[in-house]
Amino acid sequence: MENCIFCKIAEGSVPCKKAYEDERLLAFHDIQPQAPVHILIIPKIHIDSVNRLEEDTAELPAQMIMAAKKLAKEYRIEHTGYRLVINTGKDGGQSVDHLHMHLLGGRSLGWPPG
Repeated sequence: MENCIFCKIAEGSVPCKKAYEDERLLAFHDIQPQAPVHILIIPKIHIDSVNRLEEDTAELPAQMIMAAKKLAKEYRIEHTGYRLVINTGKDGGQSVDHLHMHLLGGRSLGWPPG
């Protein structure tokens, strides 16, 4: 999608502070972190949200979780705990229409979140 900021980040036309990258995913630090560790994990292909996943893309959330696991270890929050969040739709808190997962950690995270 030509107007999608996350697509522009994935293609390299908008800079980011990368945390992880492989052939299907990109992870980068959130520009408005809500925790000491706040990393966004996105598929490199454009998918609006969880609601747009199809059979051929259904494995992406699992791959995103595995990337989060690697990052949690790298950022030394795997033992203290972390939160993974996928917001879907306006009322679900999704602010960018590109599937993404938040990895949050490095402090005690309260519940309910909001």
